[in-house]
Amino acid sequence: MKNQVSKEAAGGVPRYESDDTVQVGQVINASGHVQELERSFSLLSACSVGINTGNTWAAFGGAIVVSIYNGGPPGVIYELVAVSFFYWLIAACIAELASAIPSSAGVYHWASITAGPKYGRAAGWFAGWWNCLAWSFGASSLSAALANLVLAMWGLFNPSYVPQRWHTFVVYIILSWLCCSVVLFANRALPVISQLGLFFIIAGVMITVLVCAIMPHTTGSRYSSNAFVWRDFENQTGYSSDGFVFLMGMLNGAYAVGTPDCISHLAEEIAHPRVNVPKAIAAQMTIGFITGLVYLISIFYSINDFDSLISNPYTSPLAELYRQATSSRGGSLGLMIVIFLPLLSTNIGACLTASRMLWTLARDDATPFSPFVGKVSSTRKNPFNATLVYGCFSTVLACIYLGSVTAFNAFVGSFVVLSTLSYLAAILPNLLTRRRHIPKGPFYMPNKVAYTFMCISCSYIIVFVVIFCFPYAMPVTAQTMNYSCVTTGGFTLLVSIWWMWKRNKGYVGPKVLVREVVRESSSLAHMGEGKSL
Repeated sequence: MKNQVSKEAAGGVPRYESDDTVQVGQVINASGHVQELERSFSLLSACSVGINTGNTWAAFGGAIVVSIYNGGPPGVIYELVAVSFFYWLIAACIAELASAIPSSAGVYHWASITAGPKYGRAAGWFAGWWNCLAWSFGASSLSAALANLVLAMWGLFNPSYVPQRWHTFVVYIILSWLCCSVVLFANRALPVISQLGLFFIIAGVMITVLVCAIMPHTTGSRYSSNAFVWRDFENQTGYSSDGFVFLMGMLNGAYAVGTPDCISHLAEEIAHPRVNVPKAIAAQMTIGFITGLVYLISIFYSINDFDSLISNPYTSPLAELYRQATSSRGGSLGLMIVIFLPLLSTNIGACLTASRMLWTLARDDATPFSPFVGKVSSTRKNPFNATLVYGCFSTVLACIYLGSVTAFNAFVGSFVVLSTLSYLAAILPNLLTRRRHIPKGPFYMPNKVAYTFMCISCSYIIVFVVIFCFPYAMPVTAQTMNYSCVTTGGFTLLVSIWWMWKRNKGYVGPKVLVREVVRESSSLAHMGEGKSL
């Protein structure tokens, strides 16, 4: 069976398809599917999406007190540095895979290939589902964080206000569907929206840093001491070992910086993805680390009442922190708005990533009702149905939140564990097979560098997946227990059952090019037979 393939419009890279229904002149992308999405993202807009979705400084701000429990300000700062080192190595491994195989399926596609013909289908299946669930939970956690910020802004000027769970539920639903609507109905405007979000992120962190650095001096309130910011390790978790608490605290940093794969899910919407996706990953990780570090240092120096920060009366502790920095409720409100806008753009980016990941699974018949979920809208030019399904999924999680905050936290708290497991499923087989199953892309690391990076990355993931499942504090209660292991194990069991049913009933997996013979004939490129794992 011969496959007729045209050259990719953006980059001239031959594409292939193992389905003989492909029409002459159609563009087949690296996923082995007909190119259905418009390549509307430039390098700048792709970088913007990555920085928006990562948004390290705002993610830290939304969970600052949770982070402070694991070591105080010094713990948060040094934990960010430590976890960023490991995620830089993971990002390099992902960038190499994205350069070789620029597919919107991301780790799902790469795991299917790096594990080889024997284990590829299974490895890809679990990598894809872990990644899809992780992004769905991550996006939902952002909706909840935004809802809490809105209520905190209201509480600043209404001291008698007592937040109710249904208040958060209502705001959560509004914000979640607002972000979904942007992805659903503004597909062609997404590059511009992402660049606007980039402006909010850069401008927001600059404004916050300047205000926190200047206002305490202007208002006469004191700054924190150097010892408080850099040396006094505050262990308020109940664990006796400060070293173990530090390792556990890296979870907060992982939540803020651990999204190096988000750009890869737009590979089929970016011009020249083999080059631009790795560049966008590098920009995301660099800007995320710098803005996050500068932000943390500035806000920690502006704290003048640590006890009040922990036991503040507002829905979000960040409101109290900003009130201390500015000595006014109006100033705190201004800084809350400054962080709300970047987080809103982050939620849009996370919704975009989650829906794209679900769509890539559906087009390979890996989801229930895959013909519906995997369909690309002919009018909107996007995976419209997959985005709707994600929106419904987020709504279900909101209902769970309404019934039990503990249950909701059990789901969204597994984001880091599920995402890093999906990275492991792609990187570890690539290490064990010595990269023999992937072609060389423009970004290709020398063997010694690649093997070192992959060894450290896999070791980090294996060790810290266990650590991140420990209880957050001691003594443990049913409400304070860390249910990440239960959630991850439960969903993995469900995915395993679905795999046992689906593996011989239509599931094929991402297409893999086995033999490539390119020769020009008229305006077409002809390739050898394709094969499905």
